Amino acid sequence: MTTSSSALATRPAKRGAPPPAPRIFDNIVEAGQSPELKSRLALLRQRLAGTDATALLRAILTEEFPKRTAIVSSFGSESVVLLHLLAEVDPSVPVIFLNTGKLFGETLRYRDRLQEKLGLLDIRAIGPHPKDTAGLDPEGALWSGDPDACCNFRKVLPLQRALADFDAEITGRKRFQTLSRSAISPVELNGSRFVINPLWNWALEDLKQHILKHDLPRHPLVDDGFLSIGCMPCTQRVRTDEDYRSGRWSGVDKDECGIHANLDGDGI
Repeated sequence: MTTSSSALATRPAKRGAPPPAPRIFDNIVEAGQSPELKSRLALLRQRLAGTDATALLRAILTEEFPKRTAIVSSFGSESVVLLHLLAEVDPSVPVIFLNTGKLFGETLRYRDRLQEKLGLLDIRAIGPHPKDTAGLDPEGALWSGDPDACCNFRKVLPLQRALADFDAEITGRKRFQTLSRSAISPVELNGSRFVINPLWNWALEDLKQHILKHDLPRHPLVDDGFLSIGCMPCTQRVRTDEDYRSGRWSGVDKDECGIHANLDGDGI
């Protein structure tokens, strides 16, 4: 499936680096890291060491944090793998979907297709507050001048609000994706909330094979050269000589939106 000409017209060319100022997400603040939480983290890591993705999900959802866990999904190019595993264990787990107001139409339609295909029972679409949008980005072009600030009010703040009442969150982060993710673990601690990464050690080929084996729908933009899919203005096609995430914030010193910034500074 190809992208519409109107979408291509609004997508920017490669941009120069922003002014050399500290990024919002580089500020590490310790919070909620009590000895009790750190002790539980150590016990969880010991108990769940060596478990595969499905066993890890089952332990977290049915034994450790029943009814207190949500999964965060972008419904991007790889999301179907983790959502498929989740649906096999418990399709009623809340799926937090960040609708930033800048997504591809294909992503929104893909979300609806996966909800029907996988039987996901509780998808919660969240987004920036209208007052934030009006006050911080009235023209809708903040991404072009300050992408960190755009990610902050469109992604970071809405997700903080959505996850406030959960004890654990499940993500689809993997070590191969970026340098900052190369040291992640299957179980981590972000402030007072546990972060579970069932696919932490999966390779891109593992994901492809899982999709083929279970005949899962692919994001329609993958065949059009988009390998890692986020907001439309900040996502470009990837050439054959580029790495997997080259299409995200191309030309800017940025490879994370900030929603996984770890308050304890160990790489989430």
